[in-house]
Amino acid sequence: MTDNRISRLAEMLVNHAVNLKPGDNILIETTDTPAELSVELVKAASKAGARAFVTNTVSRVSRASIMTASPEQMQIAADHDLEFMKKMQAYIAVRGADNSMELGDVPEAQMLLYRKVRRPVLNFRVDKTRWCVLRWPNPSMAQAAGMSTEAFEDFYFEACLANYPAMAEAANPLVELMNRTDRVRLVAKGTDLSFSIKGIGAVPCCGKCNIPDGEVYSAPVRDSVNGVIQYNTPTLYEGKRFENVQLVFKDGKIIEATGSDSVGMNAIFDTDAGARYVGEFAIGFNPYVKKAMCDILFDEKIAGSIHFTPGKCYEEAFNGNDSAIHWDLVLIMTPEYGGGEIWFDDRLIRKDGLFVVDELKHLNPENLK
Repeated sequence: MTDNRISRLAEMLVNHAVNLKPGDNILIETTDTPAELSVELVKAASKAGARAFVTNTVSRVSRASIMTASPEQMQIAADHDLEFMKKMQAYIAVRGADNSMELGDVPEAQMLLYRKVRRPVLNFRVDKTRWCVLRWPNPSMAQAAGMSTEAFEDFYFEACLANYPAMAEAANPLVELMNRTDRVRLVAKGTDLSFSIKGIGAVPCCGKCNIPDGEVYSAPVRDSVNGVIQYNTPTLYEGKRFENVQLVFKDGKIIEATGSDSVGMNAIFDTDAGARYVGEFAIGFNPYVKKAMCDILFDEKIAGSIHFTPGKCYEEAFNGNDSAIHWDLVLIMTPEYGGGEIWFDDRLIRKDGLFVVDELKHLNPENLK
C-alpha cells in the first residue's frame, strides 16, 4: 500500500509546484527513488490532463557514465537531452542520492567538461519550463541529519508539505520591502558584507521551484558586493564536501576563497567568468527546517538563514550573471550558530534569526506553523 503522504506530495508537486495544465508535456526525472513515487507522479500528471515522460536513473550508473564518457559522447547525450527538453512545458526532478558522495572521486577536469556540456540543457530547463527539484528521504539523509530513518521521513513530509499558501501571504511584506531597498549589510561571526539590491526586485518561493520551500530571493547589483562572508554550514557540491567556506569580495568578484578544500573550491569558481560573481541573495524561513544537514535544498530554507550564491542568476531580469554553476552557500544566523544581523538601508530587520520589524514578524517560525 502506498503511503498517502507520497500521493499528497505528488499532487502538490503537479498542481501547485509546476501548475501542470491540460496538454502539457512534463519530464519527470528520478534518481535512487522508489517506483511508488514515479507511479504517483504519473497518476497525478494524467489526472491533470498532461503527458508524463519518466526517466529513472541510478547515481552509481550516472557516475560510471560521467567517468568514462568522451567529450563527443557527452555532447551527443546533451544534444539529445536538449532537443527532448525543448518539447517539455514542465519538469520535476526527485533525487534520492543513496550516497551523497557518489561523484566525489570524478576527476575535476571531467566534471568541468560535464558542467559546460550540460549547460544549455540546464539553461533551457530553468528559463523555459515550469520546474521543481527536490530530494527523496533515505537512510543516508537521515544519518546526515542525525535522525532515525522514521523520524527523518516524518520531518521530510512535514517540511515539504508546509502550508505554502499561508507562507506566500506572509512573505509579501518582505518582497515589498526588498523591492524598496538599496543597501544590504550582513553581519555575523567572520562576516561583514555589503551590497546593493536597488532595482533588482524580489521573488517569493513558497512551494514552487524547490521543495521544501520557504525563502524570498533577490540578487546583488553585480559589481556592488564588498567585504567578507563566513558560511557556517557544511556543503556538498557535485559529490565533494566543503566546510568553513570564507569568501572575500571586491567590486562584486570573489578575490579570495578559502575553506576545508580551497583548491577544489577555487577550481569550481574557475569554471567560467560568471562563477566568481553572485547570482542570488535569499532569506530562508521554512519553520520546520531548523538545522544544517549538508543538503543544499534543505539547508537554504532553514528558518533564520540566508544564502549568498556564486554563479548563475536564475532571473533574467535580475543582475544578468551567467555561469554553469549555481552554488547556494548558507549562513545560519540563529543563536545556536553564532547569531547575526541583516540590515536594509541602515535599518535592522532581522537579528539572531528572528525578524524584528512588525511587518515581517509573520515570517517568524511560531507564526508560520
